[in-house]
Amino acid sequence: MPLLARHAALTPGKVCAIFPDTGASLTFAELDARANQAAHGLIALGLQPGEGIALSLENGPDFLILTYGAKRAGLMVTPLSIHLRPPEVAHVLTDSGARALFASAHLASLVAALDLSEVPHRFAVDGALAGFKPFGALLDGQPTTWPEGERPIGREFLYSSGTTGLPKGIRRPLIPFADRLNPEFDMTWKPFYGFGEDSIYLSPAPLYHAAPNRYVQRAMDHGGTSVILKKFDAEQCLATIEKQRITHSQWVPTMFVRMLALPGEVRARYDLSSHRCAIHAAAPCPPAVKRGMIEWWGPILREYYAGSEGIGTVIIDSADWLRKPGSVGRPAYGRIHIADDENRELPPGETGRIWFEGGARFAYHNDPAKTAQAYNERGWATLHDLGWVDAEGFLFLSDRRADLILSGGVNVYPAEIESVLAQHPRVSEAAVIGVKDEEFGERPRALVVPLGEGDDMLAAELIAHCRAHLAGPKIPRAVEFLEELPRSEAGKLLRRVLKERYN
Repeated sequence: MPLLARHAALTPGKVCAIFPDTGASLTFAELDARANQAAHGLIALGLQPGEGIALSLENGPDFLILTYGAKRAGLMVTPLSIHLRPPEVAHVLTDSGARALFASAHLASLVAALDLSEVPHRFAVDGALAGFKPFGALLDGQPTTWPEGERPIGREFLYSSGTTGLPKGIRRPLIPFADRLNPEFDMTWKPFYGFGEDSIYLSPAPLYHAAPNRYVQRAMDHGGTSVILKKFDAEQCLATIEKQRITHSQWVPTMFVRMLALPGEVRARYDLSSHRCAIHAAAPCPPAVKRGMIEWWGPILREYYAGSEGIGTVIIDSADWLRKPGSVGRPAYGRIHIADDENRELPPGETGRIWFEGGARFAYHNDPAKTAQAYNERGWATLHDLGWVDAEGFLFLSDRRADLILSGGVNVYPAEIESVLAQHPRVSEAAVIGVKDEEFGERPRALVVPLGEGDDMLAAELIAHCRAHLAGPKIPRAVEFLEELPRSEAGKLLRRVLKERYN
């Protein structure tokens, strides 16, 4: 945040955020001044360092103003997905202990379903909500200067996407005032992606997700401009890259699939020559999809593997990926270990749980048991993903431990089967789950989004394709066709939804 204030002093008139859907924008000076007003307003409510606010907002200027303002007031900021169900929102509000809620009037039906008796301060943004004060009332008459006193700096208090149950909070300590000029994140990302004051960063995803939230701020904190779309639209993204002369962007694999599906004449219509770095993460990218994007956009794709927990980061550029298809790269932050269930370190080529050594400490809020499960006796931390490394130290993901299929005593990794299915020319997307079986315990079943029509002939063809590339226990015993796979807004496959549907 002090980084943004520095740019506000040096280049006050430079635009730091653009919202093409509404035509709104903010200069560095405007965002800095309004964030300071928000900080003073929140302090005037009596909120103390370490307490928090929650944001139920669509992408817009007020999201940034409140995020920067709350952190300057020493508060924790919890963005809420606008697609969460009321019980999930209620859980996050209660679990985080939010003292203030800022909600968009467009989300009136969601807000009406909540019991907000434990949230003393409520403000409506972009309209009116019953029982809410207008957001402008928080800012009116407040100073545009940094808050007085040496209050610590707040942080995002993010919640997991809830792919395996209710969202879990990931809370870190406040930043001491003396460290306010130090970046609060690992800096290995900056040279890898090439961010700088000339960067123009495109975010086509909701700001309530960790990666878009953080990278939008990183771009601005280092003097660049963030271009923030309300939601993803394949052709609009290409048009925005051309119009805004985008240099950097961030995506999830589903977005790549939809852009590749555009007609050739549409894909060729836009000038993408300014685009020099396309970041992607959140979910495994099928090799055929990634190869197609590199062929179209050039070797500008940069992939990372990490988590909101911040325990480590693995990165790979296009050149290394073309040598090591399917890899997510080598560690840039933290050291990787692969271990078995007894925490014995495994050699290259063997699959086990992925552990990071040397990363930041974290805790799951109000869940000491889950926190304890994330650490071993050596102090290494895990996201509970499985994978293996090759002789050069490149990491390849297998699956989450919870997604492992145990079939007749054999460990079956869904990602391995999904990778084989994705190589078939008539497969758009695929997911594999274990379905209960009296004889084997579980059997793998493939759920496929086809290119074109799915029928019995294609199902038989896909099973034969798997038989040619996989051992017996890994071959799906059935293939079913879906119009789409259930995914979170961050692009993560909601495998639990499929498991509940078929078991």
